[in-house]
Amino acid sequence: MIILALVFFPVLLAFAWAKESAWNGQTPSGTETPGPFRPYYVPPGAKSYDSSSPLIHFTGSWVDSFNTMYVATTLRWTDEKGAAARMTFVGTGIEWFGGLDRSHGIAAVFIDGKKVQEIDTWSNVSRKQQRIFWTFNMPYGKHTIKVRNLGKGRVDSPVIDIDAFVVTEGHTILPQTLDLSNATPQPGEIQSFASQTQWTLQQKGVTGVSAMQLTVISDTHVLIIDKVEHNPLSIGGHPAWAALFNLRTHAVRPLKVESNSFCAGGTFLSNGTLINVGGNPVVGGYTSAADFGDLDGLQAVRIFEPCPSASAVHCNIYENHSRIRMASPRWYNTVIRISDGSAMIVGGSKKGGWMNNETVNNPTIEYWPPKSIHNSIGLPIHLPFLVRTLNANLFPIVFSLPDDRIFMAANQDAIIYDWRTNQERPLPRIPNECRVTYPMAAAGLLLPLSPEDDYTAEILLCGGSTIDDTKPGYEISSQDSASSQCSRLLLTDQGIAAGWVVEQMPEARHMPDAVLLPTGEVLIVNGAGTGISGYGNVINQVGQSNADHPVLTPVLYDPTAPVGQRFSSEGMRSSAIPRMYHSVATLTPNGDIMVAGSNPNLDRSEVKYGTEYRVEWVGPPYMNKNRPLVHKPPKALLYGQNLTLSVKFPSSTAKARNIKVALMDLGFVTHAVHANSRLVYLSSSLVSDGHSLQITGPPRPAVYPPGPGWIYVIVDSVPSVGFQVMVGNGDGPPVDHIAWDNLLKMTAVDQYEVSKKMKGKKKGKYVDNT
Repeated sequence: MIILALVFFPVLLAFAWAKESAWNGQTPSGTETPGPFRPYYVPPGAKSYDSSSPLIHFTGSWVDSFNTMYVATTLRWTDEKGAAARMTFVGTGIEWFGGLDRSHGIAAVFIDGKKVQEIDTWSNVSRKQQRIFWTFNMPYGKHTIKVRNLGKGRVDSPVIDIDAFVVTEGHTILPQTLDLSNATPQPGEIQSFASQTQWTLQQKGVTGVSAMQLTVISDTHVLIIDKVEHNPLSIGGHPAWAALFNLRTHAVRPLKVESNSFCAGGTFLSNGTLINVGGNPVVGGYTSAADFGDLDGLQAVRIFEPCPSASAVHCNIYENHSRIRMASPRWYNTVIRISDGSAMIVGGSKKGGWMNNETVNNPTIEYWPPKSIHNSIGLPIHLPFLVRTLNANLFPIVFSLPDDRIFMAANQDAIIYDWRTNQERPLPRIPNECRVTYPMAAAGLLLPLSPEDDYTAEILLCGGSTIDDTKPGYEISSQDSASSQCSRLLLTDQGIAAGWVVEQMPEARHMPDAVLLPTGEVLIVNGAGTGISGYGNVINQVGQSNADHPVLTPVLYDPTAPVGQRFSSEGMRSSAIPRMYHSVATLTPNGDIMVAGSNPNLDRSEVKYGTEYRVEWVGPPYMNKNRPLVHKPPKALLYGQNLTLSVKFPSSTAKARNIKVALMDLGFVTHAVHANSRLVYLSSSLVSDGHSLQITGPPRPAVYPPGPGWIYVIVDSVPSVGFQVMVGNGDGPPVDHIAWDNLLKMTAVDQYEVSKKMKGKKKGKYVDNT
């Protein structure tokens, strides 16, 4: 039964609601007073069904309410136990929007007849148009959602309401490049092994926020960071743009971020603290994500303290721009950890955009914590390399080398930078006019380091594009071919003189992710066969994507195999999920590969190449074998320290001939850049008891910069589950208080926002030290 009412709810339910805060920052153009934020959002490619839709069927007693604060001014609520609302739809996902307040109670949600969740809609703060339930990982087809009032809660006769359902309509046709015989299984499906080389691919879990940036923080969680947009995961009444994803349960917990972290970089420091730096200004009226209440993120240094807790319940991100910030604004900067445990922050541009240019270029490096090195006193240090490499030089490929120098690649060029002397050594140009950095992003890796050759460094670059970076967007097409080139350079005098060694991948791709495995092999996943990174910039866009033709089959690269035999996709499974711009992949402590993200869109979208929240898991063949087991692993490893590991070796490998111990940094992943990705094989020997391994820590900080790492014991190409260690003494990086104080004195808080306010004013001065 439906009852009409012109009030929010009956007087008998009208508690003294807490006033909803106007949670926002920027005031939209043409208004003087910010209004309360409402998460209700219908992305392109989705469809909204208001509570008055005839497609929604109500049973029990429901009341119609009308108010401009509701979607389409209508809402239906009930306080009757057992009352239900049901809608059948065709698509791949659905969201339920409604209200929260102190009169609300617990609802049960059913999908296709199966109860999937009980949700408590009680809130101490009254909020409208809230996303109460969402799911996006259903197979395309007909589904039914049912919401039922359980009559339970913190009050008598608790209310639930329906404001709107938003359906993700999905697509009936998979990308044409997909081999349907190898398509990804449905969630939870277990695949059988046809051979010892058979890989697995499972889709299980959703991230809640788009996985633009990702890093493993513990054996139970990864940290995901996105830009400000209408993600389905909410925190404090607004969409979240960061979350913790549980590797074991696949649960997600939203994190509060104060500033816009769009296209930021990140690294761990020597004490295990993670910093996430740079980002984007407050977007204002140029995107539908405006008025989220975020701060300017261009100079932000976001702090995430070590969080080993299995629940991660107290893990949070901290910001304080008045005391903790970079000296200069940076968007698309790369961040690495160097041998003293501090962060080197490289390049970027002074504001968001697309292709870099000399007007917005930030051709500098700076350090966190700030240093007084080279008379900088905490301010940026000019790097000519980042001027020479315009235009396509954002998110440069940067690695700390075992001789304490820095490898950098940008556009078509590369150098070795000595950070202690501020000297550049040019390296041979990358062959065949191939560009390797944004928006022609390639994958870059420091190949495994080993004591057998005294930790000699070698660089691998795969993919990218030969598109001319001086062309305007209207002369670049989403159908322009990517590059299949892989180039290797041995960083010895002889290797540099010989130049890059060129190989070809089986398929061209840009925006690939290259993931080091404990075995020393490299898994290359994600990316597109044509186009260029970004969205909304070129001709022949697909949806908003600048790229097309997703590459759906991973390829394994073996650096030690003979030339011509290094690439293989034997036993690989092809995915049905395009992983385009803003995709990520990482090795997990368990040894499989987590693949997530893809969002070549201004805001969340459900058109072709829309915003992707589903997570896939790539399982190498070793995941199905008996694996070594390390008992009571150590939590710390000093340089040159000898430690004994107690290892249970599988019976099948009791007489193993090949035992290795890999110390790995799993990296901070974003935009095809795997910053700090590193594999160092440790000196090790089998103790006479046959059950113990003696290992020796890295010889010096340059080989493995101090900070967190993961150790895997590999027996005949089968690794153990990784365990986390702190390499070094666990102290924080050196703090130069003079440099820090000078940075705060000589720079403004959120300079970009200050500069906008100063335009047109004669008085005052905008300090820009870039």
